[in-house]
Amino acid sequence: MTAPTAPISTQIQLVSRPSGWPTHDDFRTVQVELADLQPGEVRVRNEFVSVDPYMRGRMNDARSYVAPYALGEQIQGGAIGRVIASASDDVPEGAVVLHQHGWSDLVQADAGTFRVVPEIPGAPLSLRLHIMGMTGLTAYVGLTAIAKMREGDTVFISGAAGAVGTAAGQIAKLLGAGRVVGSAGSAEKVALLTEKYGYDAAFNYKDGDVRAQLAEAAPGGIDVFFDNVGGDHLEAALDAFNDDGRAALCGAISQYNTSEAAPGPDNMANIITRALTLEGFTVGKHLQHAPEFQERMAQWFAAGDIAYDETIVDGIEHTVDAFLDMMRGANTGKMLVRV
Repeated sequence: MTAPTAPISTQIQLVSRPSGWPTHDDFRTVQVELADLQPGEVRVRNEFVSVDPYMRGRMNDARSYVAPYALGEQIQGGAIGRVIASASDDVPEGAVVLHQHGWSDLVQADAGTFRVVPEIPGAPLSLRLHIMGMTGLTAYVGLTAIAKMREGDTVFISGAAGAVGTAAGQIAKLLGAGRVVGSAGSAEKVALLTEKYGYDAAFNYKDGDVRAQLAEAAPGGIDVFFDNVGGDHLEAALDAFNDDGRAALCGAISQYNTSEAAPGPDNMANIITRALTLEGFTVGKHLQHAPEFQERMAQWFAAGDIAYDETIVDGIEHTVDAFLDMMRGANTGKMLVRV
């Protein structure tokens, strides 16, 4: 009798630490034969895998809020799939699960590393990786817990056409912002922000000086800044802030692939003279807000108040392509790999 064929997992590994922009040479695709299930383990076939800006920082061997990726090991990150085999009473076969095992088509691990989630009626599973998941929670935490947005505030969101930015703009409006302004990297994305996502004004940061464009889009100044970009966007916000302005510093994608130190803003004194508050945050330290976010987001989504975009690349073997495209701003909304 022929022995059954062992399941094969296709995995993406980091093999060298990028200097500047990552290239395909920094990664490799391997096929790994999975062992028999051990008690307490489950085997999951991923349906969607996430690629995110924070992953670039984990490719460096440097101090950060999360440990760097180990060379020669699979890249970890968000994914969602279905259990196809289970040796656990807690995570049954057929369950939909979220996990952080990352870039592979098939994953096998202890059941405790997976979280069973219900399907969202009429919505794809992928939403659990962005607007209904950590991306949406990041936007919500940044606006509420960090920037302490108030009704009537003028809010500026940099990198507004990305996954966090599209979520943040909508949430700001739903929370009563008086005016929401965003920046994006193309005319098409700018139009999308105002026509689909409810932004009151938006501009293309590639068209010229960000300070001047922000001053035109928010002539009364800004009260809240949600920053995904850093660099000249942070500098522009420091110029535009009203007194007692608050910034939630979420990311600095403009600097992730630089090999030299970037110059700092030339107007830092405004932090003192305008009594500004700038606070950096990572969502993992604010998970206590998740139940509140889930309740409110579920209500907004059910009411038809939430729009979203996904840029989907098909095939686990194209995960690196998706990651590099996302880092260059090729995505609108959330960048995902459909396995």
